Amino acid sequence: MNLFQHLQHATLQNQTRRHFLRDGMAGLGAFWLASQAANGSSSAVTHDPARPLLPRDPQFSPRAKRVICLHMAGAPSQLELFEHKPELTRLSGKDCPQEFLEGQRFAFIRGVPQLLGSYYPFHQAGQSGQWLSDRLPHFEQVVDKVTFIRSMKTDQFNHAPGQLLMHTGNQNLGYASMGSWIGYGLGSENQNLPGFVVLVSGGRTPDAGKSVWGSGFLPSVYQGVQCRSEGDPVLFLSNPTGIDRPMRERILSAINDVNQETYEQFGDPETVTRIAQYEMAANMQLTASDAMDLTAEPEHIHKLYGTEPGRESFANNCVLARRLVERGVRFVQLFDWGWDSHGASEAEGINLGFKNKCTSIDQAMAALLTDLEQRGLLEDTLVVFTTEFGRTPMRENRGGQEMAFIGRDHHPHAFTIWMAGGGVKQGFSYGQSDPIGYHVTENPVEVRDLHATLWHLLGIDHQRLIYPHQGLNQKLTGVKPARVIKDILA
Repeated sequence: MNLFQHLQHATLQNQTRRHFLRDGMAGLGAFWLASQAANGSSSAVTHDPARPLLPRDPQFSPRAKRVICLHMAGAPSQLELFEHKPELTRLSGKDCPQEFLEGQRFAFIRGVPQLLGSYYPFHQAGQSGQWLSDRLPHFEQVVDKVTFIRSMKTDQFNHAPGQLLMHTGNQNLGYASMGSWIGYGLGSENQNLPGFVVLVSGGRTPDAGKSVWGSGFLPSVYQGVQCRSEGDPVLFLSNPTGIDRPMRERILSAINDVNQETYEQFGDPETVTRIAQYEMAANMQLTASDAMDLTAEPEHIHKLYGTEPGRESFANNCVLARRLVERGVRFVQLFDWGWDSHGASEAEGINLGFKNKCTSIDQAMAALLTDLEQRGLLEDTLVVFTTEFGRTPMRENRGGQEMAFIGRDHHPHAFTIWMAGGGVKQGFSYGQSDPIGYHVTENPVEVRDLHATLWHLLGIDHQRLIYPHQGLNQKLTGVKPARVIKDILA
């Protein structure tokens, strides 16, 4: 290959489809844009790629401005927390009827399991008379602030797909999470902090990994930023040894110059996004450390939540969530791992490890609602308690044998979540399941219905917040019909 051929080959390698569409004499790029407009994609949100998190107006008047989502990874048993089923208790120990087993898939149950009543006693709490078990004595004090949805359903019975569906609207990898969609649709109220922050407790990330806070097909600037409750809030936020702030600023300036030159050459908007992310990282050196400093909280707040600064805990993360939303962060996601109560070990036993998990969240989530209300934030902050599915009304018998500890298998057909603040009713219950908690019998709620309702409370029509990708106007709620649960709105 001579020099001329080598130059020609290099030029062809640099020609991408984007160049062809941009420079083609037939104006194919213009034709494509026109066809997209004709297909309705012109309703997609437009952004300044250099400032992708600028706040944007909602589509209509919102009830909530921000969201704190508390996800219990592993799926706590609704039958030991929120669902009082006296008939199930009466039948406890009897063989499960075949009608509940035929044609059903279970993760671990085999043969004929025994029905299992609630292990802990229930009572009615608050002026609203909501049924709660004795595992949540602190939460009982704020139960009148809460709306329970007792008729949730999902079509996923394994953890990772269930978590993906709950957080991205699709059980498959590659889709954008709720927090990413909100950042894309509404931006952030603080340009020195991420619009979407993730906090993890329980010693592990969720089974679906970081995909549950990924941006999927949306620009990567909208993905969740995982912060830590000990050490630097974000890895590599502090300057390395021998590097001071002015030098770091010069380094970032040089990187941004290279990225800008690359953008001018290839026109990839993701390059401009990268520049914005570097600038955000520089701003976060000062702002994030302040926002994540639990030692700045007074002693009465530590007593209210039960926090221990310097350690990873759900309680610490609840205080951090409040500190972040009051500084303008749009979506804060808390994941607490360790709720997979199969009974295969002491930690997984409903009669043992489950008690410890309840203790670890009870005081903190009650304190979060109290603290937000005292600060005037609960009115326009939506707090959502979610899980990926429920637990069976039968005792798990892995391999057809009785387990050493008491446990329940995965159950997608009926489970319970709750919501508070941000435009939902107080002291209210919606939907119900049958007398043993197996199937939903009243007002079934699909995950996409929950998403449509969250969007509505934020002032967004779920049908109109779209992103063109792979020939389809992608939405968090997907292609199946979704409805706003109007009965729970205040």
